[in-house]
Amino acid sequence: MTTRATELLRVVHARPGVTRADAARLIGVGTGATTELVGRLGQAGLLAEAPAAPSGSRGRPTTALIPHPRGPLIAAASITHEQWRVDVVELGGGTLATAQEDLAGRSGDAVVAAVGDAVTRLRREYGDRIRGIGVSAPGTVSRDLMLDATNLGWRDVDLAAAWPKAEIFVAGNDATLAASAESHRGTAVGASVALHLRVEAGLGGAVVDGGKVLVGALGAAGEFGHMPFGDPTIACPCGAYGCWGTAVDGSALARLLGHDQPRDPISYARRVIASPDPGPAAATATVATALGRGIAGLVNGLDPDLVTLGGLGVDLLAAAPDRIEEAYRAGLMGFRRESPPPVLASNLGDEGPLLGAAEEAWTALLTTLV
Repeated sequence: MTTRATELLRVVHARPGVTRADAARLIGVGTGATTELVGRLGQAGLLAEAPAAPSGSRGRPTTALIPHPRGPLIAAASITHEQWRVDVVELGGGTLATAQEDLAGRSGDAVVAAVGDAVTRLRREYGDRIRGIGVSAPGTVSRDLMLDATNLGWRDVDLAAAWPKAEIFVAGNDATLAASAESHRGTAVGASVALHLRVEAGLGGAVVDGGKVLVGALGAAGEFGHMPFGDPTIACPCGAYGCWGTAVDGSALARLLGHDQPRDPISYARRVIASPDPGPAAATATVATALGRGIAGLVNGLDPDLVTLGGLGVDLLAAAPDRIEEAYRAGLMGFRRESPPPVLASNLGDEGPLLGAAEEAWTALLTTLV
């Protein structure tokens, strides 16, 4: 019962509103066994049923499987360069409540404390239903939940302070968690090996192999923006020179335009990329070319079956698709050029890291529920 029940919960989580009949088919059991499973999970406060949307076909109406109204929840937190946000997320990914606030120049420890205060308030509202937390952060997150966010000047920030002794606590780099979301709920659903790249204040990403994010020996895999694909004379806040991220983000655009480094590199970059003026358009083309060449290098080395772009990568792909495509194909090994892995925009927008934080926390929680 435990294995089948967990499989059923995973199906309901991955396919919100799935019918009982479809769920039975997906987990490979008969309708009678599924009815029994649903009954037991309902008694345990994990699943409920509701009338399914009309299908237009004849036959007995079926029901949709939905989260139990008193079922378990996850807190999902996202820290960006501009603000923090905490959502309460139910089985299936639905959001029940949100709290958020601008960073306002605060230190990393102060931001984590503010996130923790929000989580405490939400736990008072929802009680023991909130069983754990997932946190997305704009930097390197170690296995012991310490954050280094060099672009913000944060070092050794203890993310675990947001909820000490939480039953479930997962955390990761924003681009890594966006990759998880992309493979579970975005453009990369169903891909065998997916490469996700997210451009913000720098560049990061992850490889997702069979739905599993590859995090590396220390939990710091996916720092693709620190590969030496950029100008070797340009210093990166990480301490290295020539990092690819310094060639494709808002700092690169400012440097090309002769502007001071922007306080908000993401909003600045979006304004430049959207500008029709010749100077910004030329800078955008240069950055898009650098992005395309770097993608080619990663495709040559990692052999994904598709590449998805998030953050500013979506803006660049919309503004200069030909420049990205030309540089991408020119950098590919010859045997790949006839049918290269497609480079596609994320359809999750800026929600990717938050959705990924929720996804990873729910993945951990599902194994403990039955």
